[in-house]
Amino acid sequence: MHLHDVWFVIIAVLWIGYFFLEGFDFGVGILTKVLAKDERERRVLINTIGPVWDGNEVWLLTAGGATFAAFPEWYATLFSGFYLALLLILVCLIVRGVAFEYRGKRPDARWKRNWDHAIFWSSLFPAFLWGVAFGNIVHGTKIGANFEYVGNFLDLLNGYAILGGLVTLFLFTFHGAVFTALKTAGDIRERARALALKLGAVTVVLALAFLIWTQAHHGDNWSLAAMVVAALALVGAIGMNQAGREGWAFLLSGVTIVAAVAMLFLTLFPDVMPSSINPALSLTVSNASSSAYTLGIMTWLAGIATPVVLLYQGWTYWVFRRRISVANIPA
Repeated sequence: MHLHDVWFVIIAVLWIGYFFLEGFDFGVGILTKVLAKDERERRVLINTIGPVWDGNEVWLLTAGGATFAAFPEWYATLFSGFYLALLLILVCLIVRGVAFEYRGKRPDARWKRNWDHAIFWSSLFPAFLWGVAFGNIVHGTKIGANFEYVGNFLDLLNGYAILGGLVTLFLFTFHGAVFTALKTAGDIRERARALALKLGAVTVVLALAFLIWTQAHHGDNWSLAAMVVAALALVGAIGMNQAGREGWAFLLSGVTIVAAVAMLFLTLFPDVMPSSINPALSLTVSNASSSAYTLGIMTWLAGIATPVVLLYQGWTYWVFRRRISVANIPA
């Protein structure tokens, strides 16, 4: 295995980690308008992700930085071709972070209501757009000579990509509902479990349609195995949620995300961005990568820094592992 293959795997792992972790806090952000009945319940939901949401975004920054350093051609084509979509995601992430910090700075009800709207929409749009983006990457985009994207924004809104966006939207919201049931107590916990059951039923239909479509057009035996794992884990998560085993339900919903994203990367390899115009113009792990010297230095740095990041993030989750309820929120 060459170093560019290793870095393809590392970048896949970074995206898997990002969607696993940011997926549930996107879901919780959406649920602030769907599940919470009043201000105290909304504060319960926000407090479940308050200590971790910004740490979860580190995985996105690392994935983007690793792509820039390891595969500069991939980075250049991706960020120029998907410029408007990625800009909208970036704006949403900025607004979302500001909303979490600012909503409690004034007691005015209108002030909080406006920031609540910001949290909801800036969680919903990225949850949808990430699925659209990865759907286009897997399905192929209009890459022409010199690895330049020659399509437009509307070319990204095809049926396969939109289905991918709906899958990530519902899967992340389901993941967030299961996380809410795991992290809360009382009535909101029971309502989160009931909502997760409904969301799970819709997610199963959408996810199976998307995964089967992906496997039929781009898959092999490895991606088929990942698809089976994702489907079984999703069904298992719904069953464990129904049984009140929130820990197992959250673990299995996470496995669903891990297996589904792994399937997408398995269908890509050795391409990183297939061309829908001519396969010969596709970006691959070999023609899009940096030099072996650069990848070697990156490998050493990643080997040193990654355990430290995993330890401090794991410690954060351990410290804030307790359930909370409206009883913990002052009136």
